[in-house]
Amino acid sequence: MPTILPVSEPDDPRIEAYRNIRERDLVGREGLFVAEGQVVLAMLIASAAYRPQSLLIAAHRLPALAALIDPLPDDVPVYAAEQRVLDAIAGFPLHRGILAIGRRIDTPDADTLLARLPQEADVLLLSAIANHDNIGGIFRNAAAFGVKAVLLDADCCDPLYRKAIRVSVGAALLVPFARIAREDDPLALLDRHGFTALALSPSGATTLSKAPVARRNAVLLGAEGPGLSADLLRRATSVRIAMAPGFDSLNVATTSGIVLHHLAAARA
Repeated sequence: MPTILPVSEPDDPRIEAYRNIRERDLVGREGLFVAEGQVVLAMLIASAAYRPQSLLIAAHRLPALAALIDPLPDDVPVYAAEQRVLDAIAGFPLHRGILAIGRRIDTPDADTLLARLPQEADVLLLSAIANHDNIGGIFRNAAAFGVKAVLLDADCCDPLYRKAIRVSVGAALLVPFARIAREDDPLALLDRHGFTALALSPSGATTLSKAPVARRNAVLLGAEGPGLSADLLRRATSVRIAMAPGFDSLNVATTSGIVLHHLAAARA
């Protein structure tokens, strides 16, 4: 088990990265992110794409977490604090009592990420999705249905934002992702790697039940409200989900789950 370093005061300089978490969320962490809760911590420790920088644990939780944190390298400090000190550090009641600072160490560009994938694969391409709950929900669905990668355009929010990771139940640390530069053509990228692009829209030309399922599929999802651009819808196979008459709106994370289930069932 790694050495446990007691923290008795909220202003201890060693835990600066954990102080006032919500305020820090708003300004960014310069390439670092916060993992919260036991499930997310387990994924962080097991991941080859991410590395924990340090842990901050409520002292009463340490015995139950011994097996989980035992494999940590010696250079990853594990700080322990009483619950009242932990709450003061975080700036709010931290009921889970488990925090970690992590860093992403595998940062492929979109071309490299797609080149790594097997010949049979589904991916997601997200456009201008700026809501962290939706990003988290989409990554959770992606993990559940075996999506091999998520591509995000320049207007999507960060999947490694604390709330996005929490909503994804750690899936944001499990499903590989890459950014597409604003000047790059996402459909040309997908075409180079042999993906069939399915663009979701309430006005899609094809219902999901009749949409073609290829060996490599890319599901395109846009922000709620504006949706995907007219250019993307024109150049891809536009797909709609059949709904009750007079209603054509679904949450984008819900939409991702329905479409990914359809693709997974078609492969079964």
